Amino acid sequence: MRLTVLGCAGSFPGPESPCSAYLLEADGFRLLIDFGPGSLSTLQRYVGLHSPDAVLLTHLHCDHMLDAVSYVVVRRYAPDGPYPPLPMYAPSGAPDRLAAAYGQENTTVEDVYQFYGLQPGTFPIGPFTATVDRMNHPIETYGVRLEHGGRVFCYSSDTAPCEALLRLAQGADAFLCEASYMDGVDNPPDLHLTGREAGEAATKAGVGRLLLTHLVAAWGSESHTVESASGAYAGPIEVVRAGAGYDV
Repeated sequence: MRLTVLGCAGSFPGPESPCSAYLLEADGFRLLIDFGPGSLSTLQRYVGLHSPDAVLLTHLHCDHMLDAVSYVVVRRYAPDGPYPPLPMYAPSGAPDRLAAAYGQENTTVEDVYQFYGLQPGTFPIGPFTATVDRMNHPIETYGVRLEHGGRVFCYSSDTAPCEALLRLAQGADAFLCEASYMDGVDNPPDLHLTGREAGEAATKAGVGRLLLTHLVAAWGSESHTVESASGAYAGPIEVVRAGAGYDV
């Protein structure tokens, strides 16, 4: 499997990255996981405008899905289009949420996306075996485990500590984990992870590599987050960047 980071900024676009969007590829199939603001630009820069074969939205907070709205224009009004509906795996309410954000009265986006509602369990997406489970976040949010060819990739999405995250990440070769909050301060409960909590999850799950994401550059400290994660996890740690690629 090959991971390409299209965006990794937490909560809103940062000075050097769009919001969350990750492309995972295997056997020529490309799954776009989340589609946050600004990532439609990096999709074109690093892989191509029509690269995704399917989209998975982990939840419907704006920083994880708004460019799926802009993408309606790409597929509906392309000179060589319209394109056939693109499979989209998303929480309940996604068709209405995307249509409302698109903003035309009595509109639908179901000519652009073929929706499949997420619920905890295991199912195929292209060549991947996908397992999703509910995370500890204020709205319906899914962490994702993707397996192919004996390798395992796990993405936390947005979550505070929870047992479901540890189950999904168990033995993963690469664990893409959010670390939005700073350690040592009074953070809101049941919303996000700190660097230390991401490191603790990686250790408990026995992962091979920890890839930190969803840092908020405007009020965080990358070095502090990495130091906190390193105090809880002895394996390799890296903060991901837009445009970076990883073999899983």
